[in-house]
This record gives sequence, structure tokens and C-alpha cells, in this order.
Amino acid sequence: LSVVRHISDRIGVMYLGFLVETGPTEEIFLRPRHPYTRALLSAAPSVYEKLHIDPLAITGEVPTALEIPAGCSFQSRCPFAFDRCLQERPRLVSREPGRLEACHLLDAQ
Repeated sequence: LSVVRHISDRIGVMYLGFLVETGPTEEIFLRPRHPYTRALLSAAPSVYEKLHIDPLAITGEVPTALEIPAGCSFQSRCPFAFDRCLQERPRLVSREPGRLEACHLLDAQ
């Protein structure tokens, strides 16, 4: 992740083959919005600086790519999942210029 941060202007974060968040690299690293992105970045060591991201543990089993759950692909491991996440796959939505996130939790905020 450290290399990606220094060679890319924009990044996309995928989970089980689905894009969950995309945007300018520095914005994603400094303000990750999707729960998977937050967990991924909070778990990655950084030799340059401490990112100010609250740790977010991911529990549960990783679904196989052959049996992706209905609804959100991250719902079986997301600590914030609610009924809508289990039933409906979230669309990539722009909530601020240059960024897209696919998360029902962000719709509710």
C-alpha cells in the first residue's frame, strides 16, 4: 500500500471483485469512507507516518469468489452491516467530487 500511495494519483479499492471505493490517492489514504478500505488501511503498517484511522477489525470468514453473498459483497464481514446490506448490492455513488463509494451505511449518513 505504501508503494501505491507514492506512485498513483487515483486508486480503486476492490473486495471480492467489486469496486467499493475510488478516488484521489491522498483522499482515500487520509479519509477512507468504505468500511473495508478503513480496515485495510488501519491494518497496513506505514514507515512514513501514522495514518489517523481508527482501527477496524474484520471478523468472519471470507466468502469464496464462487459463492459471493447476496447484497453487499462485504456484508458477511462488515461490523456495520444492516438488513439492506444483506439484500441489495450497493451502487457506486459520488458523495463528494472525485470520489465514489459503494456502501449503504454511507447512504444513511
